[in-house]
Amino acid sequence: MSGERADVAIEPAADTGRILLDLPYAFAKNRGIVLLQHESGRLKIAMRKGADPADLLEVRRYLALPFDVELAEPAEFDRFLSDHYAIDGSAATVAGSLQAGNADDDLLVSGLPSADDLLDSADDAPVIRLINGIITEAIRQGASDIHIEPYETGLVVRMRQDGVLQERLRMPPHVAPVVVSRIKVMARLDIAERRVPQDGRISLTLGGKQVDVRVSTLPSRAGERVVLRILDKDNAFISLDLLGMSDNARSVISSALAEPNGIILVTGPTGSGKTTTLYACLKQLNDGKRNILTVEDPVEYAFEGVGQTQVNAKVGMTFAAGLRAILRQDPDVVMVGEIRDRETAEIAVQAALTGHLVLSTVHTNDAIGAITRMRDFKIEPFLLASTLRAVIAQRLVRRLCPDCREPVQAEAGAAALLGLDAGSVIHRPVGCDKCGHTGYQGRIGVFEAIKIDDTVRRYIGNGGDEAIIARHVFANSPNLAAAARRLVRDGETTAEEAVRIMRSEAPTDA
Repeated sequence: MSGERADVAIEPAADTGRILLDLPYAFAKNRGIVLLQHESGRLKIAMRKGADPADLLEVRRYLALPFDVELAEPAEFDRFLSDHYAIDGSAATVAGSLQAGNADDDLLVSGLPSADDLLDSADDAPVIRLINGIITEAIRQGASDIHIEPYETGLVVRMRQDGVLQERLRMPPHVAPVVVSRIKVMARLDIAERRVPQDGRISLTLGGKQVDVRVSTLPSRAGERVVLRILDKDNAFISLDLLGMSDNARSVISSALAEPNGIILVTGPTGSGKTTTLYACLKQLNDGKRNILTVEDPVEYAFEGVGQTQVNAKVGMTFAAGLRAILRQDPDVVMVGEIRDRETAEIAVQAALTGHLVLSTVHTNDAIGAITRMRDFKIEPFLLASTLRAVIAQRLVRRLCPDCREPVQAEAGAAALLGLDAGSVIHRPVGCDKCGHTGYQGRIGVFEAIKIDDTVRRYIGNGGDEAIIARHVFANSPNLAAAARRLVRDGETTAEEAVRIMRSEAPTDA
């Protein structure tokens, strides 16, 4: 076999006294064959559809054991490959082995593997394996951010999972400069400059899965802090149907997107999923018949079919300047990352008046507050009333693990805060293997939506205050508090998560 197909021959393990029950990662990836499991002396192999069956003979020769073969679709095979070859606990192992003098600065300048695939790296450099292990663990656990924080007592690595930061690793303080320098090399930043913040980007693959990592450094008293934002392209472009909106909110946003012009605003604090909602809207609008242009800070995901422009304040490319420029590019739909000043707000209103559909975000606590915020930018009430189409406010709460959540009776205090009857059945987190013993799996959106109908337009034009508008729009639709209570009643989240996002106000029925 090896004589006929020498290009696929696998070198035997150096230790011939034992059977190596695994395949080299490069062979598995290139030939589309991965070992799934080993039970009772018989192996199970997954083969990617379209792979050459002749390669199975080389696998049989190498493993010296019989095996069963299962055909897998390419996407399913990539998942098998990633799960099987992911670095299990290597970050903690390498961190424990990093002793003083072990981390040679020469290791920092050794480039990434040519494939830029973390699982395909055979480099034994401790620092490289440490960082690869940290990033791989974060991606596998669904973390959104990695915080690398130097202190006098040591280097701490924390990961934000489901919106909550958790410490995962603690290393000696002397390791910090080496780790930070290596990350800066990967992100193509200046390793000699430690006095000013720097921003960069790392493009990686994990078992064939494309992942971008946004890197931000910040000088601090004990060294440079680094935050890695993990941008998973597989989760970037979900549709509106998958956001978890109520039927009312979904109807409001779909109706607004069907309008030929106007302004649609999404509000909420940092990290509440506003960008994901905007991208879901763009996905629905991106039918190839519209010219869609965006100005963002930063451009997080490359969107096929959409022209994306990055804000660059150093050269004068602000949101206002970018918006003014793209209006000369014959757009049908314009997305502005954020309306944060009067100039941007005025240009957005003018764009809506001249026949463009404008999508943007503002930082307010609720949907009604977005109207007041636009007034603060000195937008004339009659212009705002005629251009605004819809406002969506959103938050993210942790979703209870469906496998281990436990029903309990709500305590009197929690029931009063949530507006529930005393003794109502709610659920609490327990923890199991599937959720990493946290009791939660992922997050779910909480939404309130305002449709700008004739009555709301009249209120806006007449300068009506927030309370008057809120009484009208939420008479027959849920606000954030009511939406959060519904999630608690349905067992989707806990009372503590709902209370965290609710305003201190008397509960309203919904």
